[in-house]
Amino acid sequence: MTPLKIVLTGATGGIGSAMALAFAQAGHSLVLLGRNSDGLEALRNSLDQPERHQIMRADLSSAEAIISLAADLVDAGGIDVLVNNAGVSDFGLLTDLHDDELEQMLRLNLLAPMRLCRGLLPLLCASANACIINIGSSFGSIGYAGFSIYCASKFGLRGFTEALQRELADQEIAVHYLAPRAVRTKMNPPAVVAMNAELGNSEDEPATVALAALGLLIERQSCSRYLGWPEKLFVRLNGVFPRVVANALKNQLPIIKRYAKQQRETRSL
Repeated sequence: MTPLKIVLTGATGGIGSAMALAFAQAGHSLVLLGRNSDGLEALRNSLDQPERHQIMRADLSSAEAIISLAADLVDAGGIDVLVNNAGVSDFGLLTDLHDDELEQMLRLNLLAPMRLCRGLLPLLCASANACIINIGSSFGSIGYAGFSIYCASKFGLRGFTEALQRELADQEIAVHYLAPRAVRTKMNPPAVVAMNAELGNSEDEPATVALAALGLLIERQSCSRYLGWPEKLFVRLNGVFPRVVANALKNQLPIIKRYAKQQRETRSL
């Protein structure tokens, strides 16, 4: 594979770190984005040939910061790939979520990828290997109790990606949507980990997502890819027979509400 220059957001998170490792081992150069300079530096130093990689600190929830970041990337030279991985999730019933939590999820999970795509498209389209990978979720296709705003942000990201795939269909750029199921990262609080265990929801390692993202780098046709079984089946089933899925998930509601209450009490401490 031709070595690529990859802009990776949320680089120091669980999935981000795994992707950085996989991309670097494959010989690609990285621009690692995040808010923690020390974490970014530690990550760069852990990668193959750290001198090949750059770090840039940015708060992607800020429109002004993204404008400045896009200008810095122009000055830093061309790029081939943008991976929109940064994201946050707050588990809880809608009535327990505060305005700042709602806004943070929508700004980082949805508005930031939109703004980055818009700001970096001129750079990307100058590459012969241009690619965008938006990291979504199975919850971008299945509304799930306790994750209403997170689902809304990922539903929006999926719709944005689909529209962008069609808007750029006459250009040499691949636009991908990668939707993992639950992943073992620190983003999941103990209540969610315990709930998944009780419900029998499978969780993947971050490396599973990283390998899937690595595979998308060679896909020249835009695509949407979903990870995990039976989650892929439920995505399709929900699109055709949503009431069947709704009835199945309704049986889980008492357990979800019990853990949502536990999470609310933990946050109030």
